[in-house]
Amino acid sequence: MKHSIELRMAAAAALLVFVFAMSGLAQESKAGLAQQSKSKAQLSGPVSPIGVSGSGQQSAPPRLPPASGTLVIPKSSQAQPTPAGHNFAAHTNVELFIPAGVTPDELPPFGGYGYETPASIGCHYAFVAGGSLTGACNPNSTTTNPTGGAHSIAVVDAYDDPSAPSDLAWFSLQFGIPLTVSQIQVVWANTAASSCPVNEGYGVPVDYSGGWELEEALDIEWAHAMAPAAKIYLVEACTNYDSDLAQAVLVANNLVNCGQSLLNPSTGALGTCVSSNPGMVSMSWGGGEYPGETSYDSYFTAPNVVYFAAAGDGPGVEYPCASPNVICAGGTTMRRNYPTSFNFVQETAWVDTGGGAIAYEAKPGFQSSVGNNSTAFRGVPDVSVDADPYTGVYVYDTFPMDIYYFYQWWVVGGTSVSTQALAGIVNVASVTSGFASSSQNELNYFYGFRTNGSVIQDIQVGYCGPYMGLSAIVHWDFCTGVGTPNGYGAF
Repeated sequence: MKHSIELRMAAAAALLVFVFAMSGLAQESKAGLAQQSKSKAQLSGPVSPIGVSGSGQQSAPPRLPPASGTLVIPKSSQAQPTPAGHNFAAHTNVELFIPAGVTPDELPPFGGYGYETPASIGCHYAFVAGGSLTGACNPNSTTTNPTGGAHSIAVVDAYDDPSAPSDLAWFSLQFGIPLTVSQIQVVWANTAASSCPVNEGYGVPVDYSGGWELEEALDIEWAHAMAPAAKIYLVEACTNYDSDLAQAVLVANNLVNCGQSLLNPSTGALGTCVSSNPGMVSMSWGGGEYPGETSYDSYFTAPNVVYFAAAGDGPGVEYPCASPNVICAGGTTMRRNYPTSFNFVQETAWVDTGGGAIAYEAKPGFQSSVGNNSTAFRGVPDVSVDADPYTGVYVYDTFPMDIYYFYQWWVVGGTSVSTQALAGIVNVASVTSGFASSSQNELNYFYGFRTNGSVIQDIQVGYCGPYMGLSAIVHWDFCTGVGTPNGYGAF
């Protein structure tokens, strides 16, 4: 019998991966299926055991990709129907780009394609020596990774990804990022208030569409990539329902503060941990806004914890990103010189990033002097990082996705990328500047730098929102927030 919350050390899986790699057998089997010609419309298929059919899939505005290929939006990233008795069922925020003529089983950089690596992201945002917002930072030749980090980042997701620790090990090995077996810990958030039976040992189910598994692989890999020295907790909720994810957030609060869940194994009750141990809780998922959402804002108020959430991958606003107790992460597009050098050209707003004025959350103090948010309500996002799948990042995930795809290496975008990257970035920055006691303190801090170009890159090019009606403008906007990092100084 397993306890309702199971702390599963990934030592055996990760160690096996490293031994296997070091023995010279690191070349993965070529199990990929050549599906590059399949369009998004063909991906609806039958309804998976967990998820929705393609009838609700999001439509992306027309744009010219930097290279030919296929854009795939997993079922898990489409709008989810609201279950009876709940406020929402969360969806992931991941989109995939499969380059034409390239087998994604190949190791990055996929024969010279310019998709982003931990080193190229660290270089572009000036997190490494010699990095610069205007430098080349070519993903095919840049090799210096970000370093640092401390304490912990708790990543909250739904469903179980059984391969998450070993996939993280492969990802870290490929890019030369240090990883020890004690740095990743998977936690099943089975409490008395969760949908999974308490004290029955059933664990957490998987999402057989593979979308949530890809989300989890992305989340822990890019949080670790940006903060290699931080402890990573992967907290898995029983379902994508709001109530289960809320309980998982409470578990994450305790893990960050005290390194334990404080679950009572007899009653399934979840205790409250009070500690001075700081850290981050990151949430790449979201659902639509709803009346009464402010009553859930208290879930994001644990002492010494800074919260991050995704702005979404389409027009409009999502919760919990809408909460003033959460740093809302928007997305940008990284333009590169294709096909000659892949050197950096320009960073713009991503047309599909979420953002806008929030319906139910009053304007917080940290936005009181934001000029173009003239309403009485909070606006999002707060800050952004590259999230366009056409200029996406490499992710290693061995769980098949939507039946059609059996690759291991993926090019992934979506504001899930920016959410996890920012959690790692702020974790590293906080070692120097001091860990914030709350998200609002952190927000107050970096909003104060929004006009300081030496530490914030003000994105003033691009558009987003319904009918592309929102524009990136000076100092703060509904597409990119204050902009993107220029080093760690603003955090």
